[in-house]
Amino acid sequence: MELKILNTENKETGKQKLPVQFEEEIRPDLIKRAVEAIQSHQKQAYGSDPRAGKKQAAKLSRRRRDYKGAYGKGLGRMPRKTLTRRGEQMIWVGAFAPGTVKGRRAFPPTAEHIIAQKINHKERKKATRSAMAATMDKETVALRGHKTPANYPFIISTDIEKVTKTSELAKIFETLGLNEELERAEEKKVRSGVGKLRGRKYRKTKGPLLVVSGKCNVLNAAKNIPGVDVIEVASMNAELLAPGTHPGRLTIFTQAAIQKLDKEKLFI
Repeated sequence: MELKILNTENKETGKQKLPVQFEEEIRPDLIKRAVEAIQSHQKQAYGSDPRAGKKQAAKLSRRRRDYKGAYGKGLGRMPRKTLTRRGEQMIWVGAFAPGTVKGRRAFPPTAEHIIAQKINHKERKKATRSAMAATMDKETVALRGHKTPANYPFIISTDIEKVTKTSELAKIFETLGLNEELERAEEKKVRSGVGKLRGRKYRKTKGPLLVVSGKCNVLNAAKNIPGVDVIEVASMNAELLAPGTHPGRLTIFTQAAIQKLDKEKLFI
């Protein structure tokens, strides 16, 4: 597949053949597996207090002839605590056991539980190649909800990596025909549920992704543009190329990034 190279003024300056990584079959199932594995490493371990529900003064003897022993059926085997007592008369309630008031949970979550998922190296690389191929399919990108320009997909010239100002980068995106996409990425809505009380009040839209060859000025210039991400080509992964496990993010590669991808045989 051969794509045209556009400069920052939206004028064609040549053509570039895509490397073999973009010829991978689009596998939504494999992409989802890789994205979920990446997201699992961002989760924080959680668990209940090991003594939760076990702080009751409840005793239950397992000896046969002990007073208030465990022999019998039903409530006779329930751990209990005595509230009041007068000789052999007493008022007691069940405690400690699961199902009793303020009792322990049967199988509580533990902080030692391993949440992180593993994925094979070959699977991870194949998923990244599959997500890369999906970014070059205009129908898949449009199906994801992106507002693609008429000439998409294309490659941007390496000059964009020298941009230092946010306003200059935003103007370049508008020149390339990404006005509607930037407007769509500015939209945000209040999240439903308790999450809005926990530091994530808004749900934000993912906009275009710019892939550069290495460390450059444009990495900082794009930080204040809503929805826009800039990433080095060697640091790409399935989550950036397919946010939310949905393949087909609107992605623009620089010419130097494509050349580095081909020269160094990344993700193969």
